[in-house]
Amino acid sequence: MAELGLDPEDFAIDSVADEPAVPADRLNVEWLRYRFANPRKWEPEPLVEKPMWTGRNKWVPAAVLVPLVARKDDDLWLMLTRRAAHLSDHAGQISFPGGRVDLTDSSRIETALREMQEEVGVESEQIEILGTLPECRTGSGYSVTPVVAIVRPPFTVRIDPMEVAEVFEVPFPYLMTGENYQRRSADFPSIGRRTFYTIPYGNYMIWGATAGMLRNLFHFMRA
Repeated sequence: MAELGLDPEDFAIDSVADEPAVPADRLNVEWLRYRFANPRKWEPEPLVEKPMWTGRNKWVPAAVLVPLVARKDDDLWLMLTRRAAHLSDHAGQISFPGGRVDLTDSSRIETALREMQEEVGVESEQIEILGTLPECRTGSGYSVTPVVAIVRPPFTVRIDPMEVAEVFEVPFPYLMTGENYQRRSADFPSIGRRTFYTIPYGNYMIWGATAGMLRNLFHFMRA
């Protein structure tokens, strides 16, 4: 919606999630490894936005890395980026490192690792892949696979300014707390009414597909 010149904060909050927070004893590397190796049955929220694109007849495959930075095994932070303002898709929005699948990529995981290195400068040797979450189809026409991973410091962030304006981190427990998820709605002449999640954090507003994918990680962790 940033492509349409709109700010999600311009729209009233419809509701605030009220699920209990993920228990603190699950917010550590050991439990994350266990849960991805032994997933329970859970119900993801559908993440298929009505397309706002024309000129294509199929979704473009893409992947993002959901990088959980482990300062210690029980001190986890989620790394996010703010996209460069000149980009044609999702300009200026908060997002995960990621992008479309290249012909040379052998898998969505390889796409996510490559994009992490290109956009943020973190090499795959410092990244432990945990697993993937359900696909998200964005209004801009991408079919995105979220790849959840542990990132171990020390590392040096090297931003590609053509893609990324800023890198920052959010405490993982904050994102695993239901009351931090808001629902807002907006009406658009060409596509009708759209409802989306927002997650305010300090001066940042996480929203749209990124917030939706985090919402499903929240459900996965609570199951």
